[in-house]
Amino acid sequence: MTTNAADDLLFAVAPVPTVSILNESGLFPVNRIFCVGRNYADHAKEMGVEVDREAPFYFLKASSAIVHSGSAIAYPPGTSNYHYEMEFVVAIGAPAWHVPAARALDVVYGYASGLDMTRRDLQLDARAKGRPWDLGKNFEQSAVITPIVPKAKFGTIGPQRISLAVDGVEKQSARLSDLIWSVEELISHLSRYYHLLPGDLIYTGTPAGVGPVVPGNLITGQIDGLPSISLSIAPAHAA
Repeated sequence: MTTNAADDLLFAVAPVPTVSILNESGLFPVNRIFCVGRNYADHAKEMGVEVDREAPFYFLKASSAIVHSGSAIAYPPGTSNYHYEMEFVVAIGAPAWHVPAARALDVVYGYASGLDMTRRDLQLDARAKGRPWDLGKNFEQSAVITPIVPKAKFGTIGPQRISLAVDGVEKQSARLSDLIWSVEELISHLSRYYHLLPGDLIYTGTPAGVGPVVPGNLITGQIDGLPSISLSIAPAHAA
């Protein structure tokens, strides 16, 4: 059952998270956040697993996890191994259901730089026990994003460099052409299992070089043709 009558709701609903559009006044409302696991071969190796080339796999983050680039956020609770993951983000702008890869880019609105922040110790513990990754991946302020660049202004995906630094020291560097599963393939595959909708975001995976950050660190990242991303890590909130 759904309702549009605010007076019928038992409590106030949080505003829909939004992402700005570069050099435009409009805002992109975020619906769902799909994240792709192990989509760079070197990252899979550093995580101690084989690349699965049969099909991509995913985990989700709540839309409320969105954080705008340039923010300062507290070190999250429940972890002592808090990691960055630099990612190329795809913003869906049209419905997609069973869309072939050859037409998949037709449903893309634009692209952004993102950080998939991760409680690595909780993720690895869940992985070892064969459990879902939610505690390690889907938590508050774990999906950082820059303003979105419309698709036509970005150009063809492939040669762009993706990189990340912590306090000015480079930690990650790759090319978007290194993606195991291309953006077209990811959209086509996801659309077999979900009715993709305008407002959906796809974080397409991270290159090798992930690692921990602590309070006081500044994370900066860049993808050619997109706004740079930054995130400051503040002390944990008092219990």
